[in-house]
Amino acid sequence: MTKITVGIDIGGSKTAIGIVDAEGNVLFEKKPPLPTPQKKENPDASQTKSEEILRNYTDKLAAEIQSSIDAVKQGNPNLEIAGVGIGAPNGNYYKGTIELAPNLPFVGVVQFADMIKSRLPEIEIIKLTNDANAAALGEMIYGGGKGMKNFVLFTLGTGIGSGLIVDGDLVYGYDGFAGECGHMTVVPDGRICGCGGKGHFEAYCSGPGIVRTVFELLVKYNDQNSELAQIPFNTMTSEDVYHAAVKGDKIAREAFEITGEILGRGIAITVNHLSPEAVFLFGGPTAAGDLIFKPAKESMERHVLPIFRNKVKILSSELKPGTAAIVGASALVWKELEKMET
Repeated sequence: MTKITVGIDIGGSKTAIGIVDAEGNVLFEKKPPLPTPQKKENPDASQTKSEEILRNYTDKLAAEIQSSIDAVKQGNPNLEIAGVGIGAPNGNYYKGTIELAPNLPFVGVVQFADMIKSRLPEIEIIKLTNDANAAALGEMIYGGGKGMKNFVLFTLGTGIGSGLIVDGDLVYGYDGFAGECGHMTVVPDGRICGCGGKGHFEAYCSGPGIVRTVFELLVKYNDQNSELAQIPFNTMTSEDVYHAAVKGDKIAREAFEITGEILGRGIAITVNHLSPEAVFLFGGPTAAGDLIFKPAKESMERHVLPIFRNKVKILSSELKPGTAAIVGASALVWKELEKMET
């Protein structure tokens, strides 16, 4: 029998399911039309309504998991499901819970892994963690972190997530929520972050953070010649900034210099704490390549302690953007199997 795993990515607007083999190949994938997590229209939604949404969602998710398994095994009956890994916002590995997730309709602390287990009792391993932790495990099991015992992965997207690998294990901390590096302060008394804090890493180096930097520069220089001046704030993306930078747009290039400088500071703080072999960057802004990697590396080297200089690599993630979330979630299962064998 050949073991395969199921990876589940639960996001604010969609849910993705994938069947993944031991090499990280996605054998089957679908994004079923579930009554899926959406931002709560009413933050004071009733507990009763939340429980109804949750029951409906987990019932249908379990059915979709089973149908995905059946579809794959129909073509190859020698496949054996080793387990299910779930990546979700505010996922707690220790408890299998989703806790106080702001962009999901589930109120409070939800015993999510147990609910899926009760619907799929024949599957022995069902594990859950947050999406950034899942990505770090995916990097270690399938990607550029294979063979590394100490590294950090930052996911640069709408926010910044991070997964910390120390001595070959993911760091969960005392309560299961370690690794919120996106909320370390990199600019004292700086921009307001989405969490309400000031000057956080996420407020500067996420996709929206880069866009905010562009608009600050447009105001600073009163530059109407930049092609970015013609794009409304609420529609601009970091990809727009990248395309303008490639064409030589001065505002776009300076925005990447500033972002890289601050990114390097955040990486340096993490390096000083953990002494990793490498730092992997994943997400849309990394497509800018040397426009962001070069200033980030230079900044990191300036800000780390001398004992860490010229030791730590900053690398692009080797996970495929389209399937990284489900592949990362599936890696939870392989890690559990590894623990069981030792």
